[in-house]
Amino acid sequence: MSNNKQSSVEWYSVKRDVLEIEVRLGKLSANEYAEELAKAEQQAKAMHKEEIIEFAINFTYGTKRVGESIKKDFIKLYNETYGGNKC
Repeated sequence: MSNNKQSSVEWYSVKRDVLEIEVRLGKLSANEYAEELAKAEQQAKAMHKEEIIEFAINFTYGTKRVGESIKKDFIKLYNETYGGNKC
């Protein structure tokens, strides 16, 4: 990415790799790995939702300084498009 900001997908990939290494080193059990991976997945989904909303706002209005009502509209559209409040 040109702005040196780590995307949610990149973050999740690194987190998953770190968790896998911790399992191999015996620092995490298989159950702990599954729990931590599920938490990471939910966090990545929430991060991705914010990325999409911020992108839409910035693309549409060219600035982050927009009213909360516009953000609420984008959140509503996101939820309608991607299945509601799963994250």
